[in-house]
Amino acid sequence: MTSTQYQGILDALEQILPFTAPADVCLSRLFREEKKLGARDRAVIAETVFGLLRHLPRLEWLAGPYAGARLWLIGYLAAIEKRNLKELAALFNEEQLELVRKWKATDWSTAPTHVRAGLPEWIGTALAAEGRSDDAIIALGTSMLGAAPLDLRANSLKLKREALVEALAGGEFPVTATPYSPWGVRVAGKPALNRHPLFLSGAFEVQDEGSQLLALLTGARRGQMVADFCAGAGGKTLALGAMMNSTGRLYAFDISEKRLANLKPRLARSGLSNVQPQLIASEHDQKIKRLAGKMDAVLVDAPCSGLGTLRRNPDLKYRQSAASVAELNAKQASILASAARLTKAGGRLVYATCSVLASENQVIVDAFLAAHPEFELLDVRELLAGEKIELPLDGPYLQLDPARHNTDGFFAAVMKRRAA
Repeated sequence: MTSTQYQGILDALEQILPFTAPADVCLSRLFREEKKLGARDRAVIAETVFGLLRHLPRLEWLAGPYAGARLWLIGYLAAIEKRNLKELAALFNEEQLELVRKWKATDWSTAPTHVRAGLPEWIGTALAAEGRSDDAIIALGTSMLGAAPLDLRANSLKLKREALVEALAGGEFPVTATPYSPWGVRVAGKPALNRHPLFLSGAFEVQDEGSQLLALLTGARRGQMVADFCAGAGGKTLALGAMMNSTGRLYAFDISEKRLANLKPRLARSGLSNVQPQLIASEHDQKIKRLAGKMDAVLVDAPCSGLGTLRRNPDLKYRQSAASVAELNAKQASILASAARLTKAGGRLVYATCSVLASENQVIVDAFLAAHPEFELLDVRELLAGEKIELPLDGPYLQLDPARHNTDGFFAAVMKRRAA
């Protein structure tokens, strides 16, 4: 590590550690401002910063919760990366090198459960309250300390998955079909694909395999009326549109004009003509009331803590809190109840999050089903088997585990409105 890279890491952490903005946004801003940083410098800075954020609960236990960026970085290089002392001699003074020697010998087995899991205490407490054992919490937390793979979704309107794998296989990085999604392609490494001719032509989109499975669970078909209730930038909207073969009508609802604007260029590349983006004021918007009881399928990818995506967004475990999750729970219940009105008799309602907390998942669904006897829970395992997908699950819900499935930690419950 050069002195330029070391200083760049400290500069990045100074911007990120208040946790007032996403880490990737802060890094992008820093790289725009520091034009002297080369490609190798940027890669080292980004990799080290994200590594430190993943392990920050451990570093706070090691050096103290108020130690600050410089000591946490020393702790990361010494206790997590186990860097060679000679390599660090050019960066640190003798007092700091003494800390390196001490911290390299850290025995993590003496740390509290949440520290060993790499999670803030509030998350450890929440998981324990669900009845998870110490071993289960540690297994879940440590599974999210690495980087996530790069997954693509083949746009079946333009190119079959097999053809996409073949087309990309000649590149610099190994490419394989994902084990569960019928459209998924996994690319080794982190190649920049946003200028690849096949991306620009709409043959594929970047989308985690778990996210692809959420779309699949709607059972969307040609000629149907389908709603993506919290569409965001539209990754699942595009997958739904392809499932429908660009027929029928697909509504993409969202309260953010900016997010829907980000959908437009993706929509243009995709070749879909059945998508209708709809800006709504809230989940109670009149546009939703007018469509009540008309949808064959409704996907509710609800606003959530995002704690299932910590491999990609490690700063989220510090940008969320027990209080913010409690606020989200109220919103999640309200959104699900409102979206349910769109579902016609016999139609499917899919409630999904990218969280691993039961309070955002099963608890919300159980309360909804208790209040809405007109809906029944379907077994996700049976639905996936019907699509010839063998996915190991322990119950009727989709609960993806980064350690077990190598996807983000998505949750989904599939419900059906009983026939009148």
